[in-house]
Amino acid sequence: MAEMINLPDPETDWAPATSPQTEGGNPAWQCSMFRAATEPLISLALLAVELDAVARRLRLTVEESWDGHGAVRAAFFTLGGTDFVVTGHEGDPPGTYVWVRRSGPVDPAARMAVLLRALGVGTEAVTYSTWGVGTDLSRLPAAWTRPRSRPVESHQRFWEGFRTRTGMYLGRVTYEAVAAYLDGYDHACGGALLTGLREWLADTHGAGRNLVWSAQVVQITFPEGRPESPWSPDEQRQAVDGLFTLVEEFFQHLADGNVPAPSAG
Repeated sequence: MAEMINLPDPETDWAPATSPQTEGGNPAWQCSMFRAATEPLISLALLAVELDAVARRLRLTVEESWDGHGAVRAAFFTLGGTDFVVTGHEGDPPGTYVWVRRSGPVDPAARMAVLLRALGVGTEAVTYSTWGVGTDLSRLPAAWTRPRSRPVESHQRFWEGFRTRTGMYLGRVTYEAVAAYLDGYDHACGGALLTGLREWLADTHGAGRNLVWSAQVVQITFPEGRPESPWSPDEQRQAVDGLFTLVEEFFQHLADGNVPAPSAG
């Protein structure tokens, strides 16, 4: 049985995670179990830290419910653009189980690094992880550490909404508009959404490494050649559907524990 690790007290300016946060305040923002419990989750890690200690550090409210394994205590919160769930089941070994939403980008090591940073501990707190042993957790995207005046929207939640309600974001849905919007979002969040996509498309689908990812998607979606402009509505729909399918495959690749390769541009 792993020895439990103590966490530091919350910072003096951290309000409860259920409250709107001021700049430099609590990095966690909590949502209710009843709003988030139906979301598909994937296991990330087991921490040698008591659930109540995690809740105290991040000023979370632990909610109680039950599932097929018995009574469960849990807290759902967004931190650094990722939807986290920390749980403790009745009868389970001591510690805190960490989960993330299945939808959207899931780079396990980077997400865990964000959580450990907020908890004020290092990798010694990780007793089990789904991505393997020896992963470098020291590199954090700069965009995740900047002071914020309001909670960061979950990247998973953004992707889910954009994929299913694209017209709400763009109005007229064309491939060029969808690709431009995703590219802008990715740049704004420091590459947290699509880092590694271009390399993955080249490695798994044989797309040209000298192309940007939006051109790679067109090459893969239209193997007989790019349609002449202007594209028909059917061609626009085919390209957008192809993009969404490929990005979903890429996110599943990350969810399986594969760390994305650094982007060359």
